[in-house]
Amino acid sequence: MAEAVFDPPALQPGTLRVFPTGGLGEVGRNMTVYEIDGKILIVDCGVLFPDPDQLGVDLILPDFGPIRDRLDDVVGVVLTHGHEDHIGAVPYLLKLRQDIPLIGSGLTLALVEAKLKEHRIKPYTLLVKEGQVEKLGPFTLEFIAVNHSIPDALAVAITTWAGVVLHTGDFKMDQLPLDGRLTDLRAFARLGENGVDLFLPDSTNADVPGFTPIEREIGPVLDNIIGRAPRRVVVASFSSHVHRVQQVLDAAAAHGRRVALLGRSMVRNMGIAAELGYLKVPDNVLIDYKKAADLPDDKIVYMSTGSQGEPMAVLSRMANLDHQIELGEGDTVILASSLIPGNENSVYRVIDGLTKLGATVVHKGNAKVHVSGHAAAGELLYCYNILKPKHVMPVHGEYRHLTASAKLAQSTGVPPENTIIGENGTVVDLTEGVARVVGQLDIGFVYVDGSSVGEITDADLKDRRILGEEGFISVIVVVEAATGKITAGPEIHARGFAEDDKVFDAVKPKIADALKEAARNGVRDNHALTQTVRRTVGRWVNTSYRRRPMIVPLVIEA
Repeated sequence: MAEAVFDPPALQPGTLRVFPTGGLGEVGRNMTVYEIDGKILIVDCGVLFPDPDQLGVDLILPDFGPIRDRLDDVVGVVLTHGHEDHIGAVPYLLKLRQDIPLIGSGLTLALVEAKLKEHRIKPYTLLVKEGQVEKLGPFTLEFIAVNHSIPDALAVAITTWAGVVLHTGDFKMDQLPLDGRLTDLRAFARLGENGVDLFLPDSTNADVPGFTPIEREIGPVLDNIIGRAPRRVVVASFSSHVHRVQQVLDAAAAHGRRVALLGRSMVRNMGIAAELGYLKVPDNVLIDYKKAADLPDDKIVYMSTGSQGEPMAVLSRMANLDHQIELGEGDTVILASSLIPGNENSVYRVIDGLTKLGATVVHKGNAKVHVSGHAAAGELLYCYNILKPKHVMPVHGEYRHLTASAKLAQSTGVPPENTIIGENGTVVDLTEGVARVVGQLDIGFVYVDGSSVGEITDADLKDRRILGEEGFISVIVVVEAATGKITAGPEIHARGFAEDDKVFDAVKPKIADALKEAARNGVRDNHALTQTVRRTVGRWVNTSYRRRPMIVPLVIEA
């Protein structure tokens, strides 16, 4: 249930104000704002992908409203890692002020720079690595290595006069990571010894018991599936999952297969990862997908996007026979990713479509082809015990995840009154090591629809849903202004109504009667007459067909 909106008090000198503008109560559009002594630091700036009922929407951005008039006070944006839900909204923020410095690791900045190039923006960047300390205005930032499903992820410890905050970004504790880069628990322990006043942990898997399995367990499974596949293999994953692509390349090389990358973002991201040395490409394995068609079916692996059932992604188009690669009997498809909450139906629709074509579909439900990139409950308990934070505000997750994380914190001794289960816009002030909720901002969804940003509203989406689900009826009628008598029409047309337009002959007399009655009552206003037609048609359609279509009447006075 949404918290009541109330404005926070004026920010006092020496107090650190913290508020998320995205990423709480949802999995995506992560962004948290830190402010002290007139200066602002932003951690992450990501996108949320739309639900199926958000028709026509391409992306959903964090709400920049609370800082839109304060952009000159922003000293930088710390990007914890290179996933879209943490960097995808950076171009839209930089369109408001292009010279905001971006701070992140090598791979993270390379991915965001490639994205910004498409928007014709050349950013100011500060490259950092684990163990590095930087001072930006009143903020002292220490960057800490954390393990995730993309290389080069960083947590950030933020020190100000008000206290110490640790913001993990997305992380887990894989003890045998493919790149040998562990989550730096020694740094966590050192911070814990010195005192962490406010802890903002990744909570996406807080309701999953135990520990997240290690990435190394996936390699042998992929190797086995690819080795036994009789024909072509298609592996679908996130376009930034470098570790998964590495495992596919290694398995393909071991079985004498070539790999073709499919999807613009996959080709771009893996090109960057290979160039920077994060992806080790075996000799003579990669092949352009246009040349891959010339290979025997048992000598090719396609590495594609579309693991979340996105309608325009490669895998969905294959399932709909809308792609050059036509899958069939004997082909194998591997969905090597997790299900983002809300995408389940789309993914199962793709699985069904591929199965109907004759392909064997391997996914997380029937084989160990994916492990999460987020810490499960056991790992979070570990962190809470090491850090012993005074206050906790779980972030990155839906409400059930935030609640589960807060309960874990309380089980390790964090007082219930010091665990803050917030939502987007919850304002927390930290003063001399004491954190408390002081306000609730009104945070909305900012929709990207084609080239428009923020112009589409929830009301527009409701109209689209009505059009999609209930249909559309237009009514054109010409009336005599003085008497309300119809001189032409009503002309009625419907779309998406599944009935012939002749059915509306029954309502035409009702429209005539309603307009005459309105005229007798002295109604002359065109808007009022239009509403009369809308109500008359709406009542009749609802009574006769149990439908609530969008009704657009046009009353012309003669």
